[in-house]
Amino acid sequence: MSPMEIVVALLMAVGVLGIVIPILPGLLVIVGGALLWALDERSTLAWGFFAIAVAIYLAGMLLQFLIPGKRMRAAGVRTSTLIFGVVTAIAMGFVIPVVGLFLGFPLGIFILSLIRTRDRREAFRATKHALRAVGTNIVIELLTAFSIIAAWTGTIIFLDRT
Repeated sequence: MSPMEIVVALLMAVGVLGIVIPILPGLLVIVGGALLWALDERSTLAWGFFAIAVAIYLAGMLLQFLIPGKRMRAAGVRTSTLIFGVVTAIAMGFVIPVVGLFLGFPLGIFILSLIRTRDRREAFRATKHALRAVGTNIVIELLTAFSIIAAWTGTIIFLDRT
């Protein structure tokens, strides 16, 4: 492996971690690594790979918007509820470092749903749907990331054989 390929592989690994631990924009880091590699490689095949990586990224973003969002709307969970959950997660992240991020999101959704409906069961149901949607988003992002990484690996293998 060339030094640039090692740097790009590390960027892609950091991108995958950014998906699982939402600190970095994971997929953007991976696409950034793909761009860096294409800029360094300067071949038609490298730019072809980059175009495919961007297409995979856009398809993943579309799936993230369509699949979980549609399920959430069907379950009656509003976008404002999700935003409140994110804001609560950020606030809790300062109150209880690291753990607060993970506790704050469902807590925020539960509290706002409870305020809106005044029904504890309905608030739990909304929280469960929101957490399932977040899990689905993570799975879609990981599949998108692994598809880009597999395309990059295949391109490197093809270039090494020619």
